[in-house]
Amino acid sequence: MFHVGGARSALQNWIFARQQGGVMVLRIEDTDAARNRPEWTEGILSALEWIGIGRDTYEGPYFQSSYAAQQRAAAVRLYEAGRAYYCDCTREDVQLRGGSQYSGYDGFCRDRDLGPGEKRALRFRTPDEGATVVVDLIRGEPTFENRLIEDFVIARGDGSPVFLLANVVDDITMEITHVIRAEEHLPNTPKQQLLWDALGVKPPVWAHVPVVVNEKRQKLSKRRDKVALEAYRDEGYLADAMRNYLMLLGWAPSGDREIVPWSVIESEFRLEDVNPSPAFFDEKKLRAFNGEYIRALPVQDFVAACRPWLTGTETIAPPPWRPEEFDATTFAAVAPLAQTRIALLSEIVPNVDFLFLESPLMDEASWAKAMKEGSAELLDAAIEAFAALPEWTAEVLKATLERVGADRGLKLGKAQAPVRVAVTGRTVGLPLFESLEVLGRERTLTRLRAARLRLP
Repeated sequence: MFHVGGARSALQNWIFARQQGGVMVLRIEDTDAARNRPEWTEGILSALEWIGIGRDTYEGPYFQSSYAAQQRAAAVRLYEAGRAYYCDCTREDVQLRGGSQYSGYDGFCRDRDLGPGEKRALRFRTPDEGATVVVDLIRGEPTFENRLIEDFVIARGDGSPVFLLANVVDDITMEITHVIRAEEHLPNTPKQQLLWDALGVKPPVWAHVPVVVNEKRQKLSKRRDKVALEAYRDEGYLADAMRNYLMLLGWAPSGDREIVPWSVIESEFRLEDVNPSPAFFDEKKLRAFNGEYIRALPVQDFVAACRPWLTGTETIAPPPWRPEEFDATTFAAVAPLAQTRIALLSEIVPNVDFLFLESPLMDEASWAKAMKEGSAELLDAAIEAFAALPEWTAEVLKATLERVGADRGLKLGKAQAPVRVAVTGRTVGLPLFESLEVLGRERTLTRLRAARLRLP
């Protein structure tokens, strides 16, 4: 799945590249075979496409595994130049010498002159003095004392490079000028910058954007939180709402506003203006954003946007009605009513299912709440009055039920509750009388009579 934090970083890279007249490079770091499948790569590409990063607007995807030869060659260069050495220490060895499971590597093999061999990792020899200064467009110039950076592994015992080296070599090979990534990578940056320097290449410009956290201010976790961009897409979030919200995670447009056209975001976004503090991913706020975007759609666009939930797709479950029961004209008639009441496109189904099912999906809690003492008599009167109406319009239906309720000392809100549940199966939904008009006289009366039979 594609993490929403990764989507935020991708948007920032994409906008920055466009602003600078450059190009974003998409690289799939696929060296972990257990986490590498073609369909997962395709999932990333389609998720990027959904939020507006078209496949023709970036270079790639490139694959880290394709550059294994260059990565191994870099490891050899560093070893031959005396910038790296072989080490046969196990983690247990290090812990025993340090007296703690948290002990860092102590440089034990620095001067043992070991050559390459089985179970011998290649470690980078970090400088004993001085400091590594990271020039960061968001965080200024974080400074790391070299003596506090342990000699870190750059290649495993089988010769395969680890992420730190592979990432640097790939960036050098692809002539990367700017690296925009999450704050969690900042501790790796001085190590990577030392590698750039050791390989004789000027490091890129860094920008570490704030980590994305949940309501408990914990970093968003795939194991604990809803983080998959695809899950939000299939739940019914609009792409425009999602990417607008993602760009607010650590940044804000000018003025007292948050919902702005994408053109404003593209023109105003500056990496230097990103707030380095952790960014709260507020799903309630995102939902409210989405509702605003849904209500702003032209009705015909709203109808089209709802289509996947009205028919089902590979990733969206089919609705409860049979395909032949769905009527596009009927849906178009109620679409403007539904558009003002839903915050997610998936919510369209429970709002309109009563129109396309032979009988409503009855919510028993709603039934118990609405069908109080006197409901049987009210339904009897409503059935008689509705059946005698010369015209079937929302205005006439409302006036008729108002009269039926008034005869029993009930205001309209109380009078319409049993009718709504009998016809739609729920206590809340689209405006009742407009719904009855679209549903039609015969289907309405059939449902009212069926409900009446359930009552004593």
